[in-house]
Amino acid sequence: MIPACDNLGVNFPSTRRSAVFATGSADAGQRRQAFEVLVEAYWRPVYKYIRLKWGASGDEAQDLTQGFFTRAIEKSFFAGYEPAKGSFRTFLRACLEGFVANERKSAQRIKRGGGTEVLSLDFESAEGELRQHEPPAGLSMEDYFRQEWVRSLFGLAVESLREECAARGKQAHFGLFERYDLDEAEATYEELAREFGLSVSDVTNYLAFARREFRRIVLDKLRETTGDDQEFRSEARLLLGVDPG
Repeated sequence: MIPACDNLGVNFPSTRRSAVFATGSADAGQRRQAFEVLVEAYWRPVYKYIRLKWGASGDEAQDLTQGFFTRAIEKSFFAGYEPAKGSFRTFLRACLEGFVANERKSAQRIKRGGGTEVLSLDFESAEGELRQHEPPAGLSMEDYFRQEWVRSLFGLAVESLREECAARGKQAHFGLFERYDLDEAEATYEELAREFGLSVSDVTNYLAFARREFRRIVLDKLRETTGDDQEFRSEARLLLGVDPG
């Protein structure tokens, strides 16, 4: 469950730069960092999409996922993206469709370990998610791709929140957030207070803190992985129910 944003002072980030356009930077280090951000956010949706839309085996989907992002880095696939024509997610999916079609047609897929750079991706966990979260009946593949992108984005935000809370000595804050909001525990604040050795007031404040930080992280990652301000704000309204006005 993703907590509601009401009365928690959500502010839209203004300084985080879109990684989409940083992939075209003249600075090689910036380009590499930007691609790392996009690969992290999109590789799971890409892998699952290939498995389901194209009926690929696990091994073939791994090869194609690796090949797609490696080729995107080498050939600057995303340089042709124009925000006025649609979302970056839709553009990336169109690039993927063309890539897979060409690879299937030529039967010259990039092989893992074949001299091409191999990205470090946890395909085993993605397979587990595929088994656990089957696409709802009637869901289009376009909507499925978006659904899995959202799942990936939130998953990255949760891990970032875990790391930030640990670094700041606020493990209890994350523990409560995980227990009450992510696991959807059927427990009262009084029960959580006893479980964590806190006052009810502390439970309320800790959860409010964790929720604010989670939304901040989600918005930061959303800013990085969308093409422009319009797309960012539109996605924020859909994901978190926040209208920036």
